[in-house]
Amino acid sequence: MKNPLLDLTEKTLADGLAEDVTIIDLQGKSGIADYLVIATGRSQRQVTALAERMLSALKEHGYGRRSAEGLRHGEWVLIDAGDVIIHLFRPEVRSYYNLEKMWGAELGEPATVMA
Repeated sequence: MKNPLLDLTEKTLADGLAEDVTIIDLQGKSGIADYLVIATGRSQRQVTALAERMLSALKEHGYGRRSAEGLRHGEWVLIDAGDVIIHLFRPEVRSYYNLEKMWGAELGEPATVMA
């Protein structure tokens, strides 16, 4: 079954040239969201731009006004879009926290990596 919010997230991140987009399916495994999306921006400026683009797209497509944690610093931005939680990182910060490993190990299955 298609998820319009996930589709919007993927398209918006692709349009903003996000790198290494990873989607972790949480359906039936966690009550916090259906999907966890993790992506990388090359710099603080790009991470901030990706977050702002995502927030605009969410509002424009009727998902309401969402807040973002970490937007001011641009190192790691978290956007809770409801059924989809979006993490945007600079490469070094993403490597340090390694959320894919944490969630993949906890769920017992590998994350889906988009090309």
